[in-house]
Amino acid sequence: MYKAFYGLNDNPFSIAPNPHYMFLSDRHREALAHLTYGLGETGGFVLLTGEVGTGKTTVSRCLLQQIPDNTDTAFILNPSLTELELLATLCDELEIKYGDNPTLKQLTDLISMYLLNNHKNGRNTVLIIDEAQHLRSEVLEQLRLLTNLETNTKKLLQVILIGQPELQQLLKRQDLRQLAQRITARYHLLPLNKDEIALYVLHRLQVAGRHEPLFTRKAITALHKHSGGIPRLTNLLCERALMAGYGQAKVPIDHKMVNQAAVEVLGDIDVPGDKRWPFIAATALVLAFGLSFYLFNRSAFENNMSANAAIADVQAQSSLANQTPASMPSKINQAAQTQPQQVQAATPVANAQQQIMRQAMLQSSSIDNAFAGLFGLWNKQPIIGLSACQAAQQQDLACYQQQGNWHSIMRLNYPAVAYLQDAQANVFYGVIVERQAEQILLQLGEQQFWVNKDWFDRHFSGTFEILWQPDSILPREIGQSSSLAQVQWLENSLALVNKRRARLLTQFDSELEQQLMTFQRQHGLKPDGIAGNQTLVQLNLYLSQQGPRLSASEVRS
Repeated sequence: MYKAFYGLNDNPFSIAPNPHYMFLSDRHREALAHLTYGLGETGGFVLLTGEVGTGKTTVSRCLLQQIPDNTDTAFILNPSLTELELLATLCDELEIKYGDNPTLKQLTDLISMYLLNNHKNGRNTVLIIDEAQHLRSEVLEQLRLLTNLETNTKKLLQVILIGQPELQQLLKRQDLRQLAQRITARYHLLPLNKDEIALYVLHRLQVAGRHEPLFTRKAITALHKHSGGIPRLTNLLCERALMAGYGQAKVPIDHKMVNQAAVEVLGDIDVPGDKRWPFIAATALVLAFGLSFYLFNRSAFENNMSANAAIADVQAQSSLANQTPASMPSKINQAAQTQPQQVQAATPVANAQQQIMRQAMLQSSSIDNAFAGLFGLWNKQPIIGLSACQAAQQQDLACYQQQGNWHSIMRLNYPAVAYLQDAQANVFYGVIVERQAEQILLQLGEQQFWVNKDWFDRHFSGTFEILWQPDSILPREIGQSSSLAQVQWLENSLALVNKRRARLLTQFDSELEQQLMTFQRQHGLKPDGIAGNQTLVQLNLYLSQQGPRLSASEVRS
């Protein structure tokens, strides 16, 4: 029910094994490479282990897609079988006919005959057993006996065992040492790290139709902490956090929503008492010392406030919008040249401005109001009943959300909705309207303030959103196998960004790959040498000539 709110076409965090959402991290690719190697000409047993929910089934499904057409595959999902039941299930999977009440020998003979005929016809046979930690030792021994059928160069039956870490312990038993020695490749799949969790979440959102991040950096950190990097738990936490965000009508999903989701999904998450007490004691000690220091020095501080400190305060809080940016430098210079008596006289004015700004911050807690201001800069309007991004799409615009800093926003040079926080960590939203040197014009509700970079860095949460007008329909990605027209477009675009002459290409060469990876590094993207969705959007944002800019004379770097 939250899909329309987030601009999604599907539920991105279902725990059902939907192949459209298959995400292969570097760990999964390495596991796949080990399994593929293990199924080489020599055959034998291949072992894949990992904790519950780490993606073992995902790897096995991907392996099945890569198995050659001349391979017959048997897949056993419930290995809690006897020797006779296992052989009967293998016959069923390979469509081997057998009579009523067959004996163990009859089934073994039928399977052996099938394997020999397959070999004569140039076909391979692979048996994949999931949840193999539940196999009984006598069943594993029966599997070993089946693999005894071989030629001078290869096994006629290749077996892949997939299971939890207990499977490794099972294979260390003395009575299974012969089977353990026949394992030609083994891989233990570890959970995802924090960076991989971020890519995993973004990938699933993109498949579901949302091409901008939805979770803050702190939310990703919390996801990794609570899920331990396990994709299945990550799905459960994301699903619950999206429901919470929808219920509160909040975007993006922050770490508080993820923490609450963890409590609901995983149960109460308490800090152990032995860790909590030293923290409380240290905090109390620091507070007591700070209070004593403050009371002791309060009088001296009030009597010795310098003129430079007052001027810096005036600059940090800035003037209201009715003071034009052109007049700002002259007023600051005049303040710098005044005597201390004049600075003291100006302090009440600065305090009044601070009060006005604080009030505006308190009244800017609605992201919809902020987007209304951003729409106004594009001469557009929000649409009642639609999210900001949906309203943008109705008016031939697109949303783009990104995590970054001051330089990220200034490099793009677009007006933006910035996600901000006050000293008490209360969230508020402002529109960055204009830039002059190290100052920006920030709109809070109906008021506008000039603030400097230091003030912005202290209040910026790291998330911002812009509107932009795509010049063309973007391809899904541009890489080694893309058409020559797409490759040449990529070369031309990177040449424009770097202010160099474009080369005439006949293929996606190594120089273009290096140029692309350099661009990706400069813009905080994964330098994989493939122009995926995020890279293509970033390029189009960089080159687009449509819409308002923060600074008309600013050269992006």
